[in-house]
Amino acid sequence: MKEKDVLGRHGETLAAGFLEALGMQVIDRNWRCPTGEIDIVALDGDTLVIAEVKTRRSLDYGHPFEAVGAAKLARLHRLASSWCTAHELRAASRRVDVVAVIHDGIGAPSVEHLKGVG
Repeated sequence: MKEKDVLGRHGETLAAGFLEALGMQVIDRNWRCPTGEIDIVALDGDTLVIAEVKTRRSLDYGHPFEAVGAAKLARLHRLASSWCTAHELRAASRRVDVVAVIHDGIGAPSVEHLKGVG
């Protein structure tokens, strides 16, 4: 596995724990279909949450939130519909969140959460 993939998986694990600490229930991770991948699927009460996780070692190339633009958000909404269809799940509502993880491997990681980004 490439170093960037190891970092990404580590960030997703940290993000899942962070969301669970907020009271969400993680119900799926790394779900794939022909059009893409969802990092984390969770329930926040009766709201289905599609969480995109962006992990960086530093801010040298910008904040992780900057990597999620309009095209990525549109894709995540399409993937949310695909996930619901594949799992025959109908949620009262759904939203897309973004979790940024910054961890240089030395100090404690920084985890930030944007709720309902698009």
